[in-house]
Amino acid sequence: MLSMFLGIATIAMVNTSKAQVSVNINIGSQPEWGPSGYNYAEYYYMPDIETYYYVPQKQFVYFSGNRWVFSAGLPPAHSNYNIYSGYKVVVNRPNAYKYFNDHKVKYARYKNYNNHQVIIKNKHDNGNHNGQYKKNGNGKGNNKGKGKGHGKGDD
Repeated sequence: MLSMFLGIATIAMVNTSKAQVSVNINIGSQPEWGPSGYNYAEYYYMPDIETYYYVPQKQFVYFSGNRWVFSAGLPPAHSNYNIYSGYKVVVNRPNAYKYFNDHKVKYARYKNYNNHQVIIKNKHDNGNHNGQYKKNGNGKGNNKGKGKGHGKGDD
């Protein structure tokens, strides 16, 4: 009876150990000039220069001619752009640049928003913002949030 109990307990422990938790965190791979308050960022969209930064591959993505270019550097026309003070929108969506026309319109109001970075939660975002909201970035919210300082402000 004891050996049967130990056998069942062993099987239960083996099955339990097979369960895995997958969490997307790329804090260490984000550039120091990226916006703070995000545990994960796939792309940054920079409205000032209509360019994306693909965090996992550390590449800028911009439209040139009739195609999207992936480059280690900024577009030549914007090589003097200050990426530290320029506004960045986190977009957690595969191939975010394919939605450029939507992003261009949606985030146009953030052009020339230098040194005024706030957190923007989009519908493809995981919502982990360390208690900060998009409107003022100080954790107090904008009276439209859905949580007690847990980054659930609305678009």
